[in-house]
Amino acid sequence: MKHNIDNIKQKGFTVAEMIIAIAVLSFGIILIYGAFFASFNATYSVGPRFTATYLANEGQEIIKNIRDNNILNSDSWSLGLVESSCSDGCQVDYKALIYSDIADYDDTFLTLNEDGFYSHQVGGTPTMFKRRILISEVGEDGDVLKVNVLVSWTYKGGVFSLNIDQYLYDQS
Repeated sequence: MKHNIDNIKQKGFTVAEMIIAIAVLSFGIILIYGAFFASFNATYSVGPRFTATYLANEGQEIIKNIRDNNILNSDSWSLGLVESSCSDGCQVDYKALIYSDIADYDDTFLTLNEDGFYSHQVGGTPTMFKRRILISEVGEDGDVLKVNVLVSWTYKGGVFSLNIDQYLYDQS
């Protein structure tokens, strides 16, 4: 009979083994939760960064459109870009076609208009983004312009910014 009792004791878990198993399992669950939580936070904050990237690229495209329209109108390719307030900072909207559409930067937030586009129009839905464009002449001949677009935003108590440069050349 003693032999059977020894077999039964050997088949079960000791309290120490149970505590170790629970600790390992708990540690694994905490690691998985931490990885999931970090992944969720990273994914959640990517949206504003993508939007900022698109807004910065849009700012550069607007300036290129103004340059191209200057050329099409037989004007100087940099008309209104160097002489404008963009050397100190300016703002333009996606509908800007000519240099007179450029306004002084006033540190206001972009809004979403009724068409779903970002603009500086009054009356749109306020957003968390600001876009400042700086244009400066590079080189001695004045045939190169540096366009710097800075998009900034506040998100979850942190201040973020995205800064991109592009060089425009005299295409006329």
